[in-house]
Amino acid sequence: MPIDLPADTDALLHLVLAGGAPEPRHGLLTAHGSAAAALRAGPNAWRAAGCSGEQRTRLLRPDPDALSRGRQWLAQPGRHLLSIDADDYPDLLRSVARAPLALFVHGDPTALWHPGVAVVGSRTPSPTGAELAAEFADAFARSGLAVFSGLAAGIDGRAHHAALAVPGGRTVAVVGTGPDRVFPPRHDRLQAQIAERGAVVSEYPPGTEARAGQFPARNRIVAGLSLGTVVIEAALRSGALITARLAAESGREVFALPGSVRNPRARGCHRLIRDGVRLVEHPDEIIEPLGAVAARLGQALRTRLNAPTEQARPTPPGSTFRSDPDYQRLWQALDENPIPMDSLVLRSGLTAARLSAMLQLMELDGKVVAVHGCYCRKP
Repeated sequence: MPIDLPADTDALLHLVLAGGAPEPRHGLLTAHGSAAAALRAGPNAWRAAGCSGEQRTRLLRPDPDALSRGRQWLAQPGRHLLSIDADDYPDLLRSVARAPLALFVHGDPTALWHPGVAVVGSRTPSPTGAELAAEFADAFARSGLAVFSGLAAGIDGRAHHAALAVPGGRTVAVVGTGPDRVFPPRHDRLQAQIAERGAVVSEYPPGTEARAGQFPARNRIVAGLSLGTVVIEAALRSGALITARLAAESGREVFALPGSVRNPRARGCHRLIRDGVRLVEHPDEIIEPLGAVAARLGQALRTRLNAPTEQARPTPPGSTFRSDPDYQRLWQALDENPIPMDSLVLRSGLTAARLSAMLQLMELDGKVVAVHGCYCRKP
């Protein structure tokens, strides 16, 4: 059965599947204003934008299996493809060097806008390192920050698990495969939970298997989505150090935990500290300096959602959104008992996409609490 995607989504999928150097495809989007217009522009325009012969061939005749996989994946609920020129594309990531042309997102795209911290480190941490990853991620989630990481074994996995264990905790996994693949395979259940409670993100189309070079590239997205990056155990040759370097190059804060001089997994952190990265021993040493930046990002989210711009701290119920009938409908649909999204859709008459954005804003305002994918008024 043919799959009918929106024209611009289907055209953007064509641009992604063309592969090759990203600059010409970025240029096409900028010059023509949309993926659909860029695809309609034809081979002469593609050549003028700098597309290679192979890219032009793929734009004309994309791999049929890859195109079918992408369309089938995107046709399912909760699947999105965000263009770099779209309003939903996270501003923090858009500002970094080599920002991805598009993002495949399984879950809630607004989670990519949530103020958060990248937690990265060794795939084979010591017991102490694993405990610290969980403790720091727990503290970040309880403070309202999202936890960003790469779904790898070790520190990444412990951080994701800890954020999910916090009622209302939010975490985003950036993967180095297609969004329909799981690596390492033992994280299949964890990846599904993250998609349900936050988002799983990839720049690679569905069907893309794990390849070594894709994981360092993924690290720039982890760093780019985050206000800051904390490194918890990393050897001298470590992907976590790549993430830290990319975060610093993007003007983000970088933090490192010290370790024993006898622990080879601590040497990367010690090098970062010698190079001027901030040494931290407690999560508050990260949460406090990022607070003001997080507040600015929260205001950017309000602007993107065309939401009221009052202060983000709790106010009497209904006063902040008094002029918006949609928020009043949502407020009336909520009570003190956690309610799943599908029930809120039925109660309020609003779409799931609209509710998701509104609920995140109300979380930022301290009015709503998320509990295992359900929502209730904050006591």
